[in-house]
Amino acid sequence: MQDYLKQQIEAALRQLAPDLDIPEITIEKPRSPEHGDAATNVALTLAKALKDNPRSIAHKIAERIDATSGYIRSVDVAGPGFINFRFSDSWLADQLSVAYRAGSEYGKGCLLVNKSIQVEFVSANPTGPLTVGHGRNAVLGDTIARVLEWAGGDVQREYYFNNAGRQMRVLTESVRARYLQAVGKDAEFPEGGYEGAYITEIAEKVRNENGDNLTGEEHIAIFRKAAEEGIFEDIKQTLARMNISMDSFFNENTLYEDGSIDKVIGLLREKRLVYEEDGATWFKTTEFGKEKDTVLIKSSGEPTYRLPDIAYHINKIERGFDLAIDVFGADHIATYPDVVAGVKACGFDSEKIDVIVYQFVTIVKDGKPFKMSTRKANFVTLDELMDEVGADVTRFFFLMRAPGTHLEFDIDEAKQAGEKNPVFYLQYAHARIQSILRKVRENYDYSDKSLDFSLLNHDSEVTLIKRILEFPDIITQTAIQREPHKLINYLNDLATAFHKFYHDCRILGVDEQLAFARTGLLTVAAVVLANGLGILGISAPDRM
Repeated sequence: MQDYLKQQIEAALRQLAPDLDIPEITIEKPRSPEHGDAATNVALTLAKALKDNPRSIAHKIAERIDATSGYIRSVDVAGPGFINFRFSDSWLADQLSVAYRAGSEYGKGCLLVNKSIQVEFVSANPTGPLTVGHGRNAVLGDTIARVLEWAGGDVQREYYFNNAGRQMRVLTESVRARYLQAVGKDAEFPEGGYEGAYITEIAEKVRNENGDNLTGEEHIAIFRKAAEEGIFEDIKQTLARMNISMDSFFNENTLYEDGSIDKVIGLLREKRLVYEEDGATWFKTTEFGKEKDTVLIKSSGEPTYRLPDIAYHINKIERGFDLAIDVFGADHIATYPDVVAGVKACGFDSEKIDVIVYQFVTIVKDGKPFKMSTRKANFVTLDELMDEVGADVTRFFFLMRAPGTHLEFDIDEAKQAGEKNPVFYLQYAHARIQSILRKVRENYDYSDKSLDFSLLNHDSEVTLIKRILEFPDIITQTAIQREPHKLINYLNDLATAFHKFYHDCRILGVDEQLAFARTGLLTVAAVVLANGLGILGISAPDRM
């Protein structure tokens, strides 16, 4: 309907002013149902160009809208110049039939057809189990990938990691120290070492597989390999438990081995965008609006993370992705522009890079913030959180706020059952619909061959139909804006509309044709709830 309304408004504007440069037309759902089903402020945006007051322009546009198609019941002008549209009953019935016939495919779009998209997220180095600190990244990235797929995109999920550097050295030394202590050797635990129980578990596994004789320095590679493989296997299992599966894993070391790092430095040197000072290599980020230049290689010879990140993003573009999406925590907000600037400076299309920055999560337990530290191991792992509240609730709570807002994850609230828990509210709506559909089939010889959706004219029926028909547009909007919480808000509205319908409209005991039409309506509502929950990575139970 949005596309149709935009076409109608454009046609009206061409009649009104043939030479007008028509701006992007925005169609929105009014906050109040009294203002119709859709509205546009295009008349207000064109007041200067048309040298007329907005309300007059709105009336002229409204007069030229074709209301004979059967799509629109009325077109009204309100306030300072808003144009409000009301959909016709026949259009609602026809579109509900379309949705019914589409079945489980309803809501899938073609916005991103033939677009190759990579979403890179989680990207934690294999130094310990995934914690709640990683959870928002994981769920946000996977859900964005899911909604992009629903919008037609060919999506690849990628995990980027580094198994070298100081962190991995300390991890290896931590495992070796626990092993040596276990075999009765006097081993000093490394300063800043990882103290979690998982370190002891890895050391015990090394001992079980290799015996007690790995006491020499020459055996360090065994501890390193065991630590990396053990932790990565744990990470993969945690992701799978959260209904997340990666398509590819990319190791930062690859960029050094294949010459990508040297290539970046060479390209920046050619453009005189790097220089040496105080033994370090600097990137002239002042050329791109920053107050200070940025170190790419420290005086110690160790690169800052910006250098491999520039190479990595060039690699993404060279792999042919039309869009490369990064999901970063708020600690990257001041630094990722350097990477984008570096990609552009090297001659690659930085417009293909989109960065989603999310705020961090505070875990609250028993009314108090719970602090986390991977090294000291006083953290909450994602597995522990899922043990407490379940995978569905974990995913939902990570998604229920806009990425750019701080999230307080209250474990006690998440554990509550019943309608007060927002994920249960949605799941219960789906389960209740399935219960109704089972009862219909027990009491009627239900057939969908002659559904007459024009019989659905009760206010609660019409409201539910309208909510259902918003689903494809919600998918498109969520895919464009990369904000899954908007899908959650929509599903809440849909569930509320269903519960109102359930209160107002009987199925058993009414005229059979009306009962069948209402059954068809609920069938589509269940599909939309299941599809929406599926995009969120959450189950849609038939019974609760």
